[in-house]
Amino acid sequence: MKIGCPKEIKPQEFRVGMTPNAAFEAVNNGHEVIIETGAGVGAGFDDADYVEAGAEIIATPAEIFAAADMIVKVKEPQAVERKMLREGQILFTYLHLAPDPEQTKDLLASGATCIAYETVTDRSGGLPLLAPMSEVAGRLAPQVGAWTLQKANGGRGVLMGGVPGVGPARVVVIGGGVVGTHAARIAAGMGADVTVLDRSLPRLRYLDDVYGGTFKTSYASAGNTIELARAADMIIGAVLIPGAAAPKLISRAQLSELKPGAVLVDVAIDQGGCFETSKATTHHDPIYEVDGIMHYCVANMPGAVARTSTIALGNATMPFMLALANKGWKKACADDPHLKAGLNVHAGQLTYAAVADALGLESISADDAIAG
Repeated sequence: MKIGCPKEIKPQEFRVGMTPNAAFEAVNNGHEVIIETGAGVGAGFDDADYVEAGAEIIATPAEIFAAADMIVKVKEPQAVERKMLREGQILFTYLHLAPDPEQTKDLLASGATCIAYETVTDRSGGLPLLAPMSEVAGRLAPQVGAWTLQKANGGRGVLMGGVPGVGPARVVVIGGGVVGTHAARIAAGMGADVTVLDRSLPRLRYLDDVYGGTFKTSYASAGNTIELARAADMIIGAVLIPGAAAPKLISRAQLSELKPGAVLVDVAIDQGGCFETSKATTHHDPIYEVDGIMHYCVANMPGAVARTSTIALGNATMPFMLALANKGWKKACADDPHLKAGLNVHAGQLTYAAVADALGLESISADDAIAG
């Protein structure tokens, strides 16, 4: 199979879909790898690294899309890239379709087979291709939130760890999954007073058992959430419903109940955001203010630490990429129900029910797509 990796074109996105190590593995498995020139520079990999791994350097994205049987990326294809997809081609990347009807429409029209990193599962019920970026985003959230909290950036002017005689920042993390756990650990490590909210009692018990001396836990009822939010200097939204739009946890009307200059960091923005006033921003212009509340809603947070993120993502995606290349998508998905869970679009039809429900569209099962 010919595997193509174009340079990411989303603003301020420095990651790359394939590391030189991944290219080397693919070549050793008998496949051709074509990389757009300069694709890895933002993550610290130059063209020579890919050539040494056995890949071919291609000058333009159009040549990559025209020649490749499978396109491997990081972020969802942008409008100009979606026009270059073709029937029968495999697209393997993050998609986040539920809040993105335009992308969904274009992918359906392309006829391509689109497998989303964020809905691939594992035996424990986790999301192994989302997890490494969730770890990165979770660890970044308190860091960027602390910056936004500075007075010069519109925040309350509160130091995360306080100083002797002055209390620390109060941080509320909504969601106790991978993002939330990592966010809470880092915020607590910065000296903040941290509470994690979740609706799963078993998860809260686990967090309390493991991190009880590091941060607090609380049940995420609507009343409890807004009560803690009123006292918070920073609120980190870390909820996830796989493949579906994120629930709105704080409304526009409730902003008036928060402290002036409080910070909302929305890590769920790729799935539409978990605050009603959230809108996607970029690393170039990451924050904005609504009703006196500062919002940080960068849609590709891990892109800020592109080298760490690229290597972590490459380690996770490589086995699945090789399975798709070695077996073809149908056999690879038939053999592995966890990879099959990543199938979102095939030949003009949605194959992931949560996306279809979010967008009010029809879908077929992944099994029917494989059998077709």
